[in-house]
Amino acid sequence: MNLRLAGPFTLYGGAFALAALVADQASKLAVLNGVDFGPDGIVPVTPFLDIVWAWNTGISYGLFSLGAEGWWVLGGLKVAAALLFWLWLARIDNRLEAAALGLLIGGALGNAIDRAAYGAVFDFISLHAFGFYWYVFNLSDVAIVAGVGVLLYASFFGGAAKSPP
Repeated sequence: MNLRLAGPFTLYGGAFALAALVADQASKLAVLNGVDFGPDGIVPVTPFLDIVWAWNTGISYGLFSLGAEGWWVLGGLKVAAALLFWLWLARIDNRLEAAALGLLIGGALGNAIDRAAYGAVFDFISLHAFGFYWYVFNLSDVAIVAGVGVLLYASFFGGAAKSPP
């Protein structure tokens, strides 16, 4: 088996990974250290956006919560996913998919860092409208969802998504 660690768009995807990771960690540190949440742990920003104090010991929507002691299981899965995405990135032949994989890598590593540092992922963005509250998330989650969305787009419109030679 030929284990390839770099390809023509590895640096491009890596730049997206680094940007997602830095934006995620910087936003979390800024909110953790710069926001006074008061007794309720909620800071209304707009009629549809709150900044909240939430620690997620599970995965999406708090599912499969292993508690603070199980951080290494979910954190390890995130690191393993990032490594597999990197191996995939090394084989990509276009910028669009490289950017998507970079977002997935950066998002996975951002949440893995939280698990290692705090035992849980810090989520703080709460969107809501007309009495409906979406789940609380962070910028790593945004990067992951965007990466998946771009990969889906590329899979449906693959010919149109190819980079010029």
